[in-house]
Amino acid sequence: MQFLCKEYQDGNPRVRSLVTETRIHLVPSLNPDGYELAREAGSELGNWALGHWTEEGYDLFENFPDLASALWAAEERKLVPHKFPNYHIPIPEHYLAEDATVRRGAGHGARLVMGRWCLTPQCSPWQVAVETRAIMAWMDKNPFVLGANLQGGEKLVSYPFDTARPISETPAAAPRPPDDYEDDNPELQETPDHAIFRWLAISYASAHLTMTETFRGGCHTQDMTNAMGIVQGAKWHPRAGSMNDFSYLHTNCLELSIYLGCDKFPHESELQQEWENNKESLLTFMEQVHRGIKGLVTDQQGEPIANATIVVGGISHNVKTASGGDYWRILNPGEYRVSARAEGYNPSIKTCSVFYDIGATQCNFVLSRSNWKRIREIMAMNGNRPIRRIVPGRPMTPRERMRLRMRL
Repeated sequence: MQFLCKEYQDGNPRVRSLVTETRIHLVPSLNPDGYELAREAGSELGNWALGHWTEEGYDLFENFPDLASALWAAEERKLVPHKFPNYHIPIPEHYLAEDATVRRGAGHGARLVMGRWCLTPQCSPWQVAVETRAIMAWMDKNPFVLGANLQGGEKLVSYPFDTARPISETPAAAPRPPDDYEDDNPELQETPDHAIFRWLAISYASAHLTMTETFRGGCHTQDMTNAMGIVQGAKWHPRAGSMNDFSYLHTNCLELSIYLGCDKFPHESELQQEWENNKESLLTFMEQVHRGIKGLVTDQQGEPIANATIVVGGISHNVKTASGGDYWRILNPGEYRVSARAEGYNPSIKTCSVFYDIGATQCNFVLSRSNWKRIREIMAMNGNRPIRRIVPGRPMTPRERMRLRMRL
């Protein structure tokens, strides 16, 4: 924050452009309780786990609704997308209750239970933390597009899905040969935006001064990133109810986890070097929010249409317009068939091109009113009963005359 303010005042064109054209939200700490515990112990006396949990004992990162498992269960029942959406999935009502608890598996050895909602006696209830409720309300209030949570204990960038899909729920698909960055793991479920998430993760890791220097191995185990500094969360550390999965399935935001280094609480003398290691990465990552398409969705009178759906061909994950009818959709370079749809309007389709240079392509839509809205209004006036067609030359019955006068 200090760097952005100082460089902006000093006239740094890159920072001025970023600050002027981007709404940047910074949260110093999602877990101030944990930070206080770690600060009191300091870098010499602290340990890896100190400060990871809140004072009440919650791991906030995985205290969110497990929407991924709900989505996959709906897919198994053939409910997606007609009866169960695959984007902007609503928060379960019971999760929002004041005394809500989340049940998760207690043991690492139970494949079908680990990190999943369950209703067996072997599961212990986790309450929904007040910090979790606050961050969910914050996400719903602001139309975020790109986000990152900064953590420690490793040095890599992790992207969704964080949840490992059980083999029994994995849909049948044509086998594909394993590539050079992922093992052939049937539990890995890629998001529809997998390629975009990889681009975003690489944009950070490649600009970091040491993140791709993985020849020494990982902080605690072997290198899980194949010398790239990035990994899908479910491959590295599978867990359900993560903030990244929730953000992707409930909002328009693409959220990643950035693990800054092996030391979770570096000594004060090391902070300057840590800043230098991450400075360019942070700037590059924030600039990626301006890659893809953006625009306005309005009606023929120029009025904005809120909650219109933006559909990108070939990517089965949509976004919605904000209250002002504006939208942003991060996409990799390429040509896309994009459509805008809204209740009561005819859809509009156009081709939008995304280029390699930073700067989102403007792609606006004007929607015309659909006759179906008027038809539904007329049907409602008629009590949602079939409207009898008036035959020319045949006298109207008294009831038909009364209904006609009521409509007029």
